[in-house]
Amino acid sequence: MTTTPVKISPIIVGTMRLGAWGAQFSTADYERFIDACLDLGINDFDHADIYGHYTTESEFGAVLKKRPDLRSKVQLTTKCGIRLVSENRPAHRIKSYDSSKEHIVASVEESLKALSVEQIDIFLLHRPDYLMHPHEIATAFEQLKKAGKVRAFGVSNFTASQFDLLHSFTPLVTNQVEASILHLDAFGDGTLDQCLKHGVVPTAWSPFGGGALFSEEVTPRVERIREVANGLAEKYSASLDQVLLAFLHQHPAGIIPVVGTTKVERVEAALKSLTVKMTREEWYDLWQASTGEEVA
Repeated sequence: MTTTPVKISPIIVGTMRLGAWGAQFSTADYERFIDACLDLGINDFDHADIYGHYTTESEFGAVLKKRPDLRSKVQLTTKCGIRLVSENRPAHRIKSYDSSKEHIVASVEESLKALSVEQIDIFLLHRPDYLMHPHEIATAFEQLKKAGKVRAFGVSNFTASQFDLLHSFTPLVTNQVEASILHLDAFGDGTLDQCLKHGVVPTAWSPFGGGALFSEEVTPRVERIREVANGLAEKYSASLDQVLLAFLHQHPAGIIPVVGTTKVERVEAALKSLTVKMTREEWYDLWQASTGEEVA
């Protein structure tokens, strides 16, 4: 079993849509949002260097610089590995991946500066790099941990085999993958089995399937899911989104959703999803609604 040096909150707040790629929060907006999440007992904030075309970390960091008291209260995850074409990175000619030691170490330094902190709690490789060398990555991680710049490491969007390869060289605490009632791959491709085997915490981005379940355009699949989920919502005095999160929570691997919202009330609703405990048959009702067929 892997010893996890950080405790991940049952709900993680994604920051991707807070800045230029979404709500365009001001510093005051960020501060109010952070304080409100902390008041709810949620302290995990998920970043990536590329968010907002390399601007969201620094916008969030402006609050931490203004309010140093917040640093001990928040837990920060950030990522690197995607070299995005952006006016803020003029050297990037095409979109590509980079897991070289040089890039990882430089990215950590950039994120520390942007976030106005001395240590990142969890640092992830954002996407698997087809040219990645596990020994080089492990060396970079060891150097950063010894320097006290990162507490723990993980990956995002890695297949089970890619995770297994890197985990054999350096301890990883999470694999952040796409998982929702509309995206079931992680349940059957070995990802969640592997997390259970190694005591690794799986976290899920896009836990609502990209919002398709709340769209006015309804496919037959979405209609089936809504019908079952709304029935469960009524039974458990919950909302549709709470039932969808409960579907993830109920897996024994303990999937933790990354909720990418700009509204505090959505964070609060997500937290209440932890109280929804459906039966096994009800869980499979949702599975069957998603796949359109009974299990084999």
